[in-house]
Amino acid sequence: MSSTPAFDMVLFGATGDLAMRKLLPALFEAHCEGALHADGRVIALGRALPGRQQYLEQVEREARPHTRDRAGQAQWADFLQRVECLALDAESDADFVALAAALGAPQPQRATVCYLATPPRLFAPICARLAAVGLNHAGVRVVLEKPLGHDLESSEAIHAEVGQYFAENQIYRIDHYLGKESVQNLMAIRFGNVLFEPLWRREWIDHVQITIAEELGVEARGAFYDRTGALRDMLQNHLLQLLCMVAMEPPATLDADAIRDEKLKVLKALRPIGESEVDGRTVRGQYRAGAVAGRPVPGYRQEAHVDPESRTETFVAVRAEVANWRWSGVPFFLRSGKRMQESLAEIVVQFRGVPLALFGVPSSAQSANRLVIRLQPDERISLHFLVKEPGDAMRVRASSLDLDVQSASRGRRAGAYERLLLDVLRGRLGLFMRRDELVAAWKWVEPILERWQLEGSPPKVYTAGTWGPAASSALLSRDGASWHEES
Repeated sequence: MSSTPAFDMVLFGATGDLAMRKLLPALFEAHCEGALHADGRVIALGRALPGRQQYLEQVEREARPHTRDRAGQAQWADFLQRVECLALDAESDADFVALAAALGAPQPQRATVCYLATPPRLFAPICARLAAVGLNHAGVRVVLEKPLGHDLESSEAIHAEVGQYFAENQIYRIDHYLGKESVQNLMAIRFGNVLFEPLWRREWIDHVQITIAEELGVEARGAFYDRTGALRDMLQNHLLQLLCMVAMEPPATLDADAIRDEKLKVLKALRPIGESEVDGRTVRGQYRAGAVAGRPVPGYRQEAHVDPESRTETFVAVRAEVANWRWSGVPFFLRSGKRMQESLAEIVVQFRGVPLALFGVPSSAQSANRLVIRLQPDERISLHFLVKEPGDAMRVRASSLDLDVQSASRGRRAGAYERLLLDVLRGRLGLFMRRDELVAAWKWVEPILERWQLEGSPPKVYTAGTWGPAASSALLSRDGASWHEES
């Protein structure tokens, strides 16, 4: 028995990179697991969509390489039977009439998901035309991909326009990080283990680090990235969502709004960064030519479709504070960058040291009393502490307890997009952002954006293949801390 209702998955932008690399492979994986209802269609839309046969050939070339090898050709061919095609111009009323005809009359037990893998400027026109042909009834859900605006004003404009045609419980604002198994495991670690709850507060935690680092540069996304930058691309959404998962209070239930209410409280409790504080609480960087994993790479300004005089940041580090009774005075250091020394995502919770160092202070003491939650590339939890060295002297050294979460789990681990697409089909909103969450996040980052847009505020240069500008280490050192890899 499948876990979804009968459905129509309508993909706007079906020939694009996101559809080919993420969406279609994710749907195929769900198909292989038997998670999709037998009466489920994928309707591919595009302005210059070729005929069905030509589109399936493109899917074979561009989407199939991103699927797992375990599935055979028979399963792939069976999945492609679900795919239908329809040429559609997002600005053509007649094309939306044809789409409505292809979908047919609403059915109470059938879900219609409109996935807008398009530029944000098309969100409102598409939603308006969907509504004009009756495709905003209660069975329709619309998925919005980031970027959801480039600042608070533009983000609110998008949501106000979309909100004219769809109710809030029909809008799924996707952040693929929330679909990662390891991120959801944060809830289980925090709220399923009494071991951590008494210590998860300002009296026992010195600081928290959250890092998302990438070895990759901008690749083929130069034009998009040069208008966006690391602050909008990573910090305003992914990093702040991870901060919420670490800092939120236990929700009363696992209902979608109960979880999102607690995340919103964290975002509203973030201490504002005034314009005069931006330079002291943030670091903005841009990579120059260097070597990553032994391979020479160009600098950001030499990348394709990037302005040779660009001041767009490829690295951001911020010192944040959650001004509530649990966290007041505890720094949260958020960091993300491209062309870094290593690709990883991790959360480091540094507990306070013991009140009296009976055994002296070994050089490794700084890395003790530390919980490291690795989210990717491998999912691992490590608890670092001091143990006695063998011998007749009472000397201590750092050691750790390690749990390989991925190896310890027997079941298959669904990818982020697979999990999120299934949740959309099931009507589950818990892993999607609510409008008021986005408003709170934009309000907090806007002073940083405004300060960085001023003349005379260029990014600090760092060499590709390193951990970013030296100023990011100085950001922590002012609190007597250092990044995890430095200690």
